[in-house]
Amino acid sequence: MPSNKNKLRIAVLGQKNLDRSGGIEVVVTELTTRMVKLGHEVTCYNRRGHHVSGKEFDTNIKDSYQGVQIKTVPTIDKKGLAAMTSSFFAAIYCAFGKYDIVHFHAEGPCAMLWLPKLFDKRCIATVHGIDWQREKWKGGFASKYIKFGEKVAVKYADEIIVLSKNIQDYFKDTYGRETVFIPNGVNKPEVREPQLIIDKFNLNKDDYILYLGRLVPEKGLRYLITAFKEVKTDKKLVIAGGASDTDSFFTEIKELVKNDPRIIFTGFVQGQILEELYSNAYIYTLPSDLEGMPLSLLEAMSYGNCCLTSDIDECAQVVKDKAVTFKKSAINDLREKLQYLCYNSDVVDKYKTEASNYICEEYNWDDVVKQTMHLYN
Repeated sequence: MPSNKNKLRIAVLGQKNLDRSGGIEVVVTELTTRMVKLGHEVTCYNRRGHHVSGKEFDTNIKDSYQGVQIKTVPTIDKKGLAAMTSSFFAAIYCAFGKYDIVHFHAEGPCAMLWLPKLFDKRCIATVHGIDWQREKWKGGFASKYIKFGEKVAVKYADEIIVLSKNIQDYFKDTYGRETVFIPNGVNKPEVREPQLIIDKFNLNKDDYILYLGRLVPEKGLRYLITAFKEVKTDKKLVIAGGASDTDSFFTEIKELVKNDPRIIFTGFVQGQILEELYSNAYIYTLPSDLEGMPLSLLEAMSYGNCCLTSDIDECAQVVKDKAVTFKKSAINDLREKLQYLCYNSDVVDKYKTEASNYICEEYNWDDVVKQTMHLYN
């Protein structure tokens, strides 16, 4: 425990809640609960509104979670306005609150970072990805607003944390701004036998190829579905995740899977079903065009999965030689790699034996917290 002299009062904003509704939420949950265990005082300013996959997944968090103080701020729960309004009110509370550190997560919320800086707060920004490039925001006000948040962070943040070397280069080349590379972490999981996934989806061990993440265009689902439909295999393709703000895209990909009964949509998953899906996949695949640092990839490897990802830096730098990559956006290359792995279970088994130890040693949440606390100080 730190002495009272070293105890920090930390405010965190940008997340929806402390849960698994998205990558930012997982990161904030892992960091803040560990900071509390180290003896620091942490307050999270959460949005109002329902879980991205529907109110049935809402987490019943009241005023605290594992020692983290929770304050829910006013929010206009509409696409494009929720992040803006919640971060505005959160930033005001942080400006007037007695905090040593105000930590902003994601570029959009950083648009309000100047507010606590007016009151001489030490402000840290974590950029999880270049969000204005995401397809759902392109060409509109939201994209411009998110990019404005990026520029505010560059100008006013005391420190900027980035999750990949690629994004670190982007800030240096675009703004001449130095950033600090602190990757995400992962926990060593308990591998589960298939039970619920047999009952609910008729899935057994090594029976399926798994995609797990948001159903958004930049994740490469169009390529994955198109490629898989041409793969000769009895294995299923399981697409697990919520549709978020992209209902039209979900309709498009549902149309794409027509006439292929091997493709299964599970919707958003959590808890034991999520753990069983990770534990029993034949291959985990992430065909993204755009990532920050994909937590689902770290988690999939931690369960000992053979992973197949696009060759973007944010994935390739994580997996190194412990997974298979294909050329980004190249449907034929993806199809060929899927077919090769379906035909060669010995190759799949080799990657499985190496994945978990490698990723759990390389990316550790306790190390991430230690580096973050060093930056705070």
